[in-house]
Formats: sequence, C-alpha cells, structure tokens
Amino acid sequence: MNATLWAAAALLALVFLGAGGAKLAQPKEKLVVSPSMAWAEDFAPWVLRTIGALEVLAAIGLILPAAVDVAPELVPLAASGLALTMFGAAITHSRRGEAQSVVVNAVLFVLALLVAWGRFGPHAF
Repeated sequence: MNATLWAAAALLALVFLGAGGAKLAQPKEKLVVSPSMAWAEDFAPWVLRTIGALEVLAAIGLILPAAVDVAPELVPLAASGLALTMFGAAITHSRRGEAQSVVVNAVLFVLALLVAWGRFGPHAF
C-alpha cells in the first residue's frame, strides 16, 4: 500500500506542478484559448495566479516533506487541500456544462482522498 500511496502522490504532484505552473507562467489571455482552460475566463487574473501557486505548493507538499523526512505530516494536508480544490473545480466545470472535465476532477479528487486517507491513517510516515 505504501508504494501505491507514493505512486498516487507522484502522479498528483506531476499533474498539479504542470497545471499550477501553467497558471503562474501564462497570462489569462493565453490560458482561456485552451479548451481545457476555458473556465479561466470566469475568474480574475489574480485568482488564477493564486490557484496556480496553491497547486504548485501542494505538488511540492505531496513529495518533499516525506522525501527529506522534515514535517511529513504536511503530505496528507497537501492531499486534503488538493481534494478540496478538485471539489471546487468539479462544481465550476459542472456549472459550465463541461462533463469531461468533471470526470477528470473526480479522478484527481479520489486520488487525493486516497493519499490523504493513507497518510493520515494506516500508512502515516
């Protein structure tokens, strides 16, 4: 189970490092052109940057604390934060009628919950 939790955390970290990095690196005008980021038109640029920063920090928080054995209790907290983020994202996509994005959000939500459950509970560091 430990290997599964590490794999799920690594996958989440890669996804959110990429997604958050894109939100931080590109202006809103470039983001909304992408079909998967059309939702960004509903938010102010500072909100997009904040979401991006939180996603990057959570991606780092999923791996680094446990890897260096400094404050490993941050891992389940980062996973919980990402689960909440995906819940909010699913609501946003649902309101916009973007069913495919809701499915992606649901999968990421379940992975984040798995990591949070495992690292808070039976497989804590």
